[in-house]
Amino acid sequence: MEHKFYTVQPIKNKVVLSQVKKTLLEHFRAGRRNYTIFQVGKAKLLRVSDVLSLKYSDVYNKNGQVKMRTHIYDQKTNKPNTIYLKPVKQDLKNYRLWLKAQQIESIWLFPSFTDPTKHLTRKQYYKIMAKTGDLLGIDYLGTHTMRKTGAYFVYHQTNFDIGLVMQLLNHSSQQSTLHYLGIDQTTRENILDKIDFD
Repeated sequence: MEHKFYTVQPIKNKVVLSQVKKTLLEHFRAGRRNYTIFQVGKAKLLRVSDVLSLKYSDVYNKNGQVKMRTHIYDQKTNKPNTIYLKPVKQDLKNYRLWLKAQQIESIWLFPSFTDPTKHLTRKQYYKIMAKTGDLLGIDYLGTHTMRKTGAYFVYHQTNFDIGLVMQLLNHSSQQSTLHYLGIDQTTRENILDKIDFD
């Protein structure tokens, strides 16, 4: 059970984000896999269950090239979802080279290190994120961190286009999206401080 589920927040600081990515990459035996899961989930705003259930053939063509896009059904909503892969193309290229170097072959994009016939589980990835948080002294990391962080950066870099973020997250209300983004009272006050009411 994920005891931190309700306290998971997006990473809002780029320095902290860089530290989390570096820790995922360098402090685990399967660091390249853990890092790539995070990058794909963050850039595509996917739920962890949808990232972990991706198949190798969803992302790479028969020649091993990264596809431009892939099509999945969201596990939670069963809605079709087109995933544009260009923003994570280099990460996926690096990951494929790592898989080859490790001599790991699996139908799954993110196989378990102990049993490549199965994909990494949500519980296992939660442990990886929790350990990353422990190593960095951060108490708000969990399996939703990558999706929330991606949503937060899209929100800010599109000049607060809440409609786009709602679409990307498949949310039906602005209120749930704002809550998901971690737009709390302090954040609202900081935004209001920058507005000229004269």
